[in-house]
Amino acid sequence: MKSFRLPVLFTIFLTLSLFSCQPKGDKAPGSKYFSDWPEGASPEEVGKKLSENFLARKFHFQEGRFGRLVYPEVCAWYGALEVAHLTDDAALREKLIRHYDLFLTPEGSKYIVERAHVDYRVAGVVPLEIYIQTKDEKYLNDGIRWADAQWDEPTEDGITKEARYWVDDIYMISSLQVEAYRATGELKYLERAALTTATYLDKLQEPNGLFHHAEDSPFFWGRGNGWYAAGMAELLSELPEDNQYYDRVMSGYLTMMESLLKYQSEEGLWRQLVDKEESWLETSGTGMFAFAMVTGVKNGWLEADVYGPAARKAWLALVSRIDEEGNVQDVCVGTNKAFKEVGPDLDKQLEFYIGRDRDTGDLHGQAPVLWTAMALLK
Repeated sequence: MKSFRLPVLFTIFLTLSLFSCQPKGDKAPGSKYFSDWPEGASPEEVGKKLSENFLARKFHFQEGRFGRLVYPEVCAWYGALEVAHLTDDAALREKLIRHYDLFLTPEGSKYIVERAHVDYRVAGVVPLEIYIQTKDEKYLNDGIRWADAQWDEPTEDGITKEARYWVDDIYMISSLQVEAYRATGELKYLERAALTTATYLDKLQEPNGLFHHAEDSPFFWGRGNGWYAAGMAELLSELPEDNQYYDRVMSGYLTMMESLLKYQSEEGLWRQLVDKEESWLETSGTGMFAFAMVTGVKNGWLEADVYGPAARKAWLALVSRIDEEGNVQDVCVGTNKAFKEVGPDLDKQLEFYIGRDRDTGDLHGQAPVLWTAMALLK
């Protein structure tokens, strides 16, 4: 009897142990909203399609535009690298890494601008992400210098002198400093991002949770708000709860997410000006809001049964705006703050934002769709 019972009990114990160790992805917050995608709408498929679209492009400077690596290229590249990693697509990942070889040469390095500006410093995100995935020191050395240079001669309140107090800034600063933390484990990088994000919250966030483009351009521009939402989501993904700025940043994030729920269209997209019904439905801001919501649901910051459906609706609406070549449609073109373009007259500023051109395939739109795919895959 003993020789029969022991193996049976052992088998039962082993079976239960193996079962308890199985991945619990189907029990993760919001999982019921982030699965069972229609054909062609899974984050794996969409992420691969947009990553290949990115690789097929020349850099803008190779086409005679801008003369440098620009931040939309960096942002899309980062998303593609994460998608390749999360889908365990070694071939795609290798292509994306080799894409950076040009900038490790004396000639190619000239196209990364040595200038104290958030839009240029963010270039460090790509080599830092490559280092995180490969542990090749040359990428760490190439990326960390940008994160450290961003804090050369900080202001009296301890933030980067590159701060302009435009809502766009926070993603550029947070993404770089958070990637530096992920690469090195040094808390000073998180502290920098957290301090800056909290400072901007106190200065720019309105009572409804949204952000004007800048103090002299008081409109809730979609992508501008998207930059802030995405920057907070990246920061909160790493920021310890005992950090002195955690509660301030989390409060700002939650207030913003609650407000965004009220303005999402029936189709699932948000508008060029978030609170203006007469404004057109726009994809880059939507992609950033979707990324922030998916990240929040998966981390348990947001109520899954409230924000999960909103994020799913946004994702499916975005997928419906992607053409056969992997180009995202209805992307607002690059946009300066209205004050700089049309002056202080608020009627003219309103016309300026609503009248911005819509583009297809603009990397301002490709990048946040890749980030949302990345968030869904985590």
